[in-house]
Amino acid sequence: MSDLKQFMRKLGDLVRFHRRKAALTQMQLGDLAGVGKTTVYDIEKGKPSVQINSLFAVLNALNIQIKLSGPFTAAFNELVADSPEADEE
Repeated sequence: MSDLKQFMRKLGDLVRFHRRKAALTQMQLGDLAGVGKTTVYDIEKGKPSVQINSLFAVLNALNIQIKLSGPFTAAFNELVADSPEADEE
């Protein structure tokens, strides 16, 4: 199984777990996220072709955050914090 398929399957399991804990149907979650029931179904099944904006909408509706990290994350965060653009936002 490819890394993407494995990641999407685990993410789908996480979404399903949160949805059930929130006592929501796939349709109710889709309505909350502004996507269709089929999109929620596809995410929960780990379909890798789900549009990223739809995935983020579902994650947001369930208050699931994705955090990115890597070996240079701290240095990047310092660089971004010191940039003039950071003050404009």
